[in-house]
Amino acid sequence: MAEARQMRFWEIDALRGIAVLMMITFHFLFDLNYFRGFSIALSSGFWLVFARATLTVFLLLVGISLSLSYSRVKDKLDGSTAAKKYLKRGLRIFCYGLAITAVTFAFFPQGAIWFGVLHCIGISIILAIPVLPRKRTVLVLGIVLILLGVLLAQFTVSFPWLLWLGFYPAGFYTFDYVPLLPWFGVVLLGLFLGKSFYGNRKPSEGPKAAGPLNWLGRHSLLIYLIHQPILVGLLLVF
Repeated sequence: MAEARQMRFWEIDALRGIAVLMMITFHFLFDLNYFRGFSIALSSGFWLVFARATLTVFLLLVGISLSLSYSRVKDKLDGSTAAKKYLKRGLRIFCYGLAITAVTFAFFPQGAIWFGVLHCIGISIILAIPVLPRKRTVLVLGIVLILLGVLLAQFTVSFPWLLWLGFYPAGFYTFDYVPLLPWFGVVLLGLFLGKSFYGNRKPSEGPKAAGPLNWLGRHSLLIYLIHQPILVGLLLVF
């Protein structure tokens, strides 16, 4: 356990911890609106920017972490073994997303999450496998996918089958929507940043003050899975 922590970059964990706090803040405000009838404007202005910034940080860090992971295994594992490693990781995270789909459909069908952040992260990890070694390719592809996503967001369609890609059906509503366009592009930009700034760097011991943020960052997936039931439970009780 100690050895695994020594291999982590404290600043990445700390930044992910900040994103976790931002996520909890936004979801708490959303729950106040949904369960307690508040009217906080979350879909425009400051809070919309806040939510987009939170998601952007998370997905950039997915790409950076993927770059760091690949740099550690590329000389130890052959290509097919490394691909299987990331395929399994992506499928595992995507399955967590499917579990959230099932829960939200069972309890809140009007806002069920069909393709949220965990779906996007899982599929993005899998789609990134062929370009993991290619620094310039991930930069160009990331920019192109983001631009395509921005373009797609200007339109709605009459069918739901390409919802996961970024074709938004008219009248569709969901609690969380993170399509591959543009957000897979953000993951690829994170992959580029990781290759650019962490290629030869070694982890260093961070300040003690960052300890709580580092803990949040190291356990971000678990916190994501459990924080909403806790928040909703507290609101319903109090």
